Amino acid sequence: MSSHPEREPVNAQKLRTGASRMWHALGYSMAGLRSGWGETAFRQEALAALVMVPLAFWIGQSWVETALLAGSVLLVMMVELLNTGIETAIDRIGPEWHDLSKRAKDMGSAAVLLSLLLCAGIWLAAAWARWA
Repeated sequence: MSSHPEREPVNAQKLRTGASRMWHALGYSMAGLRSGWGETAFRQEALAALVMVPLAFWIGQSWVETALLAGSVLLVMMVELLNTGIETAIDRIGPEWHDLSKRAKDMGSAAVLLSLLLCAGIWLAAAWARWA
């Protein structure tokens, strides 16, 4: 007899395979986007992306420029979602102030700032290359 009896995973998603796993993962991703929409910063970035991503196809002079322009906008949204995830996990632990919680939240915020600076730099460089 084995000393480690088989246990069911806590998460039923771990038992799924193939197309079923992918379908359920898509559902979880859509739920994450809906949750993100509830955050003001993500909503602002998503609305800006509705303008900026199509604009990237007009400003970009090559597929590489277009990909960098559109990708930098999407990167900001991805980092914002990750930052929100960090903040949510920290808030779940408890509302009391703790130095490590503050550090985690500050680092998430710094990551968003860096992604915004990268995005702005790419867009300014592309605009300069096109019109200067």
